[in-house]
Amino acid sequence: METSNGSSETDFILLGFSDRPQLERIISVLVFIFYTATLVGNTTIILVSYLDTQLHTPMYFFLSNLSFLDICYTTSIIPQMLVNLWGPKKSITYGGCVLQFFFALDLGATECLLLAVMAYDRYAAVCQPLHYTVIMHPQLCQKMVLIVWLGGLGSALILCPLTLKLPKCGHREVDNFFCEMPALIKMACVYSKVTEIAVFALGVIFLLVPLSLILISYGVITQAVVRIKSAARWHKVLNTCGSHLTVVTLFYGTIIYMYMKPQNHTSQDEGKFLTLFYTIVTPSLNPLIYTLRNKDVKSAIKRIFWVEKWSAKS
Repeated sequence: METSNGSSETDFILLGFSDRPQLERIISVLVFIFYTATLVGNTTIILVSYLDTQLHTPMYFFLSNLSFLDICYTTSIIPQMLVNLWGPKKSITYGGCVLQFFFALDLGATECLLLAVMAYDRYAAVCQPLHYTVIMHPQLCQKMVLIVWLGGLGSALILCPLTLKLPKCGHREVDNFFCEMPALIKMACVYSKVTEIAVFALGVIFLLVPLSLILISYGVITQAVVRIKSAARWHKVLNTCGSHLTVVTLFYGTIIYMYMKPQNHTSQDEGKFLTLFYTIVTPSLNPLIYTLRNKDVKSAIKRIFWVEKWSAKS
């Protein structure tokens, strides 16, 4: 796979699914559909959470941040991917690759931390209902989100230079559909113990520790749910917590398998399709999961459309 004559020698070639040209058109259509669903669904959640005063709670504040994250995350990857799938060129400039790698890593790490914060919010809501508004006051929620965003930024600032400084020895082919860390590390012609240790350490901090905190939170929540005698409240707890737990399972399940497993134990095709799942499919499913299982969001959407309908008539 070669770039056109006008391409710079510093450009990277994103191989993507070029070894399966018969699948590229199908994949491009599916990616476009999922990307459209991601934009529409997550934008709807952000607008509804902002416009409906009944959703001005910590849970929907965090959910809005998650939706914004998913929009930014997919936008840092999919437009370039579609250009490469639809056109003859499979290249990306060095600067574009660096930016794509940085933002994907930054936003992915931020989402890992944010999902843990959302689990703590559910713990406070279920296990400390009488003190919930005192515990999760707006200032604390804003500080938690700020820390989450700064944490993701910090991980990107550490890993990006370590990965990009690895000598490529003339290699320009990235065996993936975007500039992701495992693919860039495989391009290196030397082994770096420092990079391996940094990747593993940050993987523990941003994947295993948040996931452990999420599991602990839901362990305590499960004990509290068992003691709930009100059927209505019991179902509400299961709906809100179930939505979050479904998102956690989809996101963490694939990303931990990709980043915590030794890279030489993951086949090329397996890695690409797993990456396709957690970068494209999961962000499009998040709004669907939260709206289908959450009566508050569905009621808010109905109220907003009802108000707009009557305003238009008057």
